[in-house]
Amino acid sequence: MTQSPKPDAGGYTTVSTRTAYENPWTRVREDIIIRPGGRQGLYGVVERGDFVVILPLWDGPEGPRVTLIRQYRYPIGKRMWELPMGMWEDRPDATPEDVARGELREETGLIAGQMRDAGLMYQGAGYTTQKGRAYLATGLQQGPHQREETEEDITCHVVTLKEMEAMIVDGRITCMVTIAAFGLIRARGWI
Repeated sequence: MTQSPKPDAGGYTTVSTRTAYENPWTRVREDIIIRPGGRQGLYGVVERGDFVVILPLWDGPEGPRVTLIRQYRYPIGKRMWELPMGMWEDRPDATPEDVARGELREETGLIAGQMRDAGLMYQGAGYTTQKGRAYLATGLQQGPHQREETEEDITCHVVTLKEMEAMIVDGRITCMVTIAAFGLIRARGWI
């Protein structure tokens, strides 16, 4: 049975949908669609929960510094330089700021005095529903980290803000979410 297009559906009509794969973190669905031009097609959609990404900013006599993490990313088989980030699959009632504060402490041990919401971003709107919010964390205090089993290999590194920017420019930082969060926070004039 063909469904009618939703308002602002871009002219697409969903004919049918089925779950192709599901685990506690990810669901992949396949939709049979009618494209705006009238041709039928298949669209694979990855559904994931909302995430947060946090830029922890330290003030010091040598200038602003940022805490980055390094973590092995199994799908690409290498370690990545990233900002702390994550999602709480088991706490759908948590506010994005609560998740940001929790993920920051979990991965780095940092406790933020202030957390500023820099805005919304979609991770890859061409294939996934996942969206997240970028935060600037300031007024930082160091405490013990509370890493989960899947985060045991994380290491923390404090670099100058200028060095982080150089790492983006020269390709040492290639994490799309980290680069987007840096750009969003920079565009707001906060760094």
